[in-house]
Amino acid sequence: MRPRTPYRVFRVVALAVVVVALLAPLLWMIAASFKTNVDIYDTGKALLFSPTLDNYVTVLRQANYVQFIGNSLWVAFAATVLSLILGVPAAYSMSRFNMRKSALVVLMARVIPGVSLLVPWYYVFSNVRMVGGFTVLILSHMFVSLPLVVYIMMGFFDGMPLELEEAALVDGLTHIGAFRRITLPLAVPGVATAGILSFIFSWNNFMFALVLSGADTKTLPVAIFDFVGYASIDWGGLMAAATVVTLPIMLIALFVQKYVVSGLTAGATKG
Repeated sequence: MRPRTPYRVFRVVALAVVVVALLAPLLWMIAASFKTNVDIYDTGKALLFSPTLDNYVTVLRQANYVQFIGNSLWVAFAATVLSLILGVPAAYSMSRFNMRKSALVVLMARVIPGVSLLVPWYYVFSNVRMVGGFTVLILSHMFVSLPLVVYIMMGFFDGMPLELEEAALVDGLTHIGAFRRITLPLAVPGVATAGILSFIFSWNNFMFALVLSGADTKTLPVAIFDFVGYASIDWGGLMAAATVVTLPIMLIALFVQKYVVSGLTAGATKG
């Protein structure tokens, strides 16, 4: 067989181009977070510069970012847990009892842009005096997290064999008992996948928190706007704040990627 050297060279070059295109903005953001505003504007100091931690000191001490980190963690965690509590049993019911109309409604909720509902949400929640609190942020995040959980778990339950549940029913368990004792323990990879993706969405969400949060409930993506002024932009502080937002979720995705892939592929095949 003829060696496939041209194809291998093309594949390596294509992968290198993609990696550089994806990593270059991230590396520039991290490097800029250690520069002063003067060094950021100086193209001669793109690679060689004197690093400083003043931007991170400003972010963590003077800008109340510790509070905003806590807000993001609380909203993402609460929205994810509530979405799993409601979405996993709903996905099981739709999968096992052929509730296709309900599944279509969930699919429509996935298709509808969440930003199109911000004005009605703001009108309704402002009339009941909920705008600016954590409750409205958690509910708004669940609008996307809950359909995401149901969508992932339906595919996962569809791929699980029915024989195990039928054997449990023969042994005297109810459908709820079979779900709780047999199906749910086997569905842990899918639950973990749905939970991780839901948490990542809530952590990165910007538009919902921008409109519905208050001064004390701002999340990290919204708090970045504090470094954008009317006449100037604090690029060093902005890049440090963006790094604080980005790196934790990237590390989480890096460590749990194999579980996400295994959960998605397990739900993509039928037993």
